[in-house]
Amino acid sequence: MTKEGVIIRLSPKSITACRLTNMSPQLTWKLPLLLYLATWLTTTFCRIEFGNETLYSLLLSLCLSVAGAESAPQHWLIFGQHLWNALLFSTALMFILTCHELGHYIQSRRYRIRSSLPYFLPLPFGPFGTFGAVIAMDDEVPHSRALFDIGISGPLAGLVPTLIFLYYGIQWSHLGPRQPCEFEFGDPLLFQWITAWTFVPIPPDMVLYKHPVAFAAWVGLLLTALNLMPFSQLDGGHVFYALLGRQSIPIVYFLFVAAIIAVAWFGFWQWSLVLILLALMGISHPPTANDAVPLSSFRRCLGWATLMFVFIGFTPAPLSPENYLPEEKPTWYCLETNEPPETLILPV
Repeated sequence: MTKEGVIIRLSPKSITACRLTNMSPQLTWKLPLLLYLATWLTTTFCRIEFGNETLYSLLLSLCLSVAGAESAPQHWLIFGQHLWNALLFSTALMFILTCHELGHYIQSRRYRIRSSLPYFLPLPFGPFGTFGAVIAMDDEVPHSRALFDIGISGPLAGLVPTLIFLYYGIQWSHLGPRQPCEFEFGDPLLFQWITAWTFVPIPPDMVLYKHPVAFAAWVGLLLTALNLMPFSQLDGGHVFYALLGRQSIPIVYFLFVAAIIAVAWFGFWQWSLVLILLALMGISHPPTANDAVPLSSFRRCLGWATLMFVFIGFTPAPLSPENYLPEEKPTWYCLETNEPPETLILPV
């Protein structure tokens, strides 16, 4: 026992953990706070839904103001509208991610596992401006019950605000004519159900234009469902291993091979990078210190129900550019003027 009260074990991993524990307190919160603010910034300005109009309108307003153009005040008003929508999106999304990570952090502290504050991952380009967040844990998970509680607490804590934002965001959304050559967002089943419950059947030439809060909930559904996949160090991997123990390893390998076949067969190549990252992290979950600790019946039912959320919260084609062409060609007619024989052709 040292003066600081840290037990030193005769293993490199434990010695490294002691060094991490004795780091300066300023370093333990400054970097997470900096990454948190940076992620809030990137989720505000790096978006694909509105074509990065917030950033473009800001640059245009600055250029017009420097040039002394009379239209500069009008463009600043346009920028204000874009910024407000972007802030609604980023605030809702960051609240979802914060609840998710705090669920993990609180449970890890409850089981007295040394863990860092959440490290949010800003992404300086689209589509959402973030790649989620991670928490570094220095200690080995003591048993399967702790692994279950830590793994499932994040998705459940993040799912509560996601469902609230989803309901009200769809209420605030509106229907509009489908525009050619624009990105279409593949909606998961849960999103489709609430949309169908809110609106009448949407005609094929109409599309739901998502409110920024609804779009943040859409991202929250995607990230939650993706995290619940039963692979590696994902939240679903924690829960799946806690439920089945070492028996989950062959099942996980089978599901991973099936995922590769599905990506190749159906052409979902946007998930190739995710599969590569999972392969590098390790497909199967490492054991806990004691896998024999049983889970209660409530935990087992909750775990399987949470894993089943993948089927209603995940969409295999989240982004797909669609070149929409109307089934009927536009009708043309001739409008005669007072100056024959010229004829002016106008579309209807």
